[in-house]
Amino acid sequence: MHLHTDITMTLTTRHRIARAIICFMLAFGNLTAFTSIASAQDAAAPAGEAAAAVEEHHTLWDRFKEGGWVMWPITACSVALIWLTVDLWMRTNIKKMAPPAQVSQTQDLFRAGDYVGAYQFCKNNNSAFCDTTRVALSFLGDGQDATEAAIFSEMNRVNQAIQTRINYLSVIGVCTPMIGLTGTVTGMMTAFATLKTSGAGDPAKLSGAIGEVLVATASGLFIAVPAFMFFYFLRNRLQVAIAGLQDVVTALFRKMPYEHLKDAHVGEEEFYAAVPNWVAGGGEPVAAAVAA
Repeated sequence: MHLHTDITMTLTTRHRIARAIICFMLAFGNLTAFTSIASAQDAAAPAGEAAAAVEEHHTLWDRFKEGGWVMWPITACSVALIWLTVDLWMRTNIKKMAPPAQVSQTQDLFRAGDYVGAYQFCKNNNSAFCDTTRVALSFLGDGQDATEAAIFSEMNRVNQAIQTRINYLSVIGVCTPMIGLTGTVTGMMTAFATLKTSGAGDPAKLSGAIGEVLVATASGLFIAVPAFMFFYFLRNRLQVAIAGLQDVVTALFRKMPYEHLKDAHVGEEEFYAAVPNWVAGGGEPVAAAVAA
């Protein structure tokens, strides 16, 4: 009896051990298979990402074509932005507006009292300093007030001429986002037309239209931001340069002996004003002559 019980218990134990071993093997097999599948997927993922990266790689020309027709006027604005920035950077340089060599030569002529020679020198040299000095010298015979007014007027003309060019940067900064917005509208029209004709079943056409929208908008902003930055920077730079030019020119005409230059004609400008013809013709009343 005891022997039969022991045998039965032994068989039961063996069955339990066998079942445990089988369950362990099945679990280990499933884990191994899952690991293999995951490894294969991980190995395939970089390859898929690399393939996608290769497929999604775009050159600058591809981006340009993707932006649509608005990329041409935006490109023209970018070229104008570069040209204006370089040109205005040189124009607003104080050494460009008042070259030290020209200032030194004019100062030597002023010390010698050779105002006619100073006028000829300024006439033969092109700079904001020479233009302002030349105009001021032509008004020496009219007194201090007329000379100072001529200096102010000429410097204001120089300032306005350069400021007008700087304002073009503001125009570019305003227009390029509007051009990009125009491309955005046309791209959205194309996108909705694609959805209407082919629905969402053709993602390539739809993504191309959406790409035109994004590239056009981004390109307009890409040009507008530096245009506004250079606008404010160069405007402030111009103010500093004009202040420096004013100091140099004002120092030249300080202590000018206007009493010795009264009615002197230093420049070569032609005077058109003359004595009224009614004075030479017999002293007709002024009012009647003007009315006639």
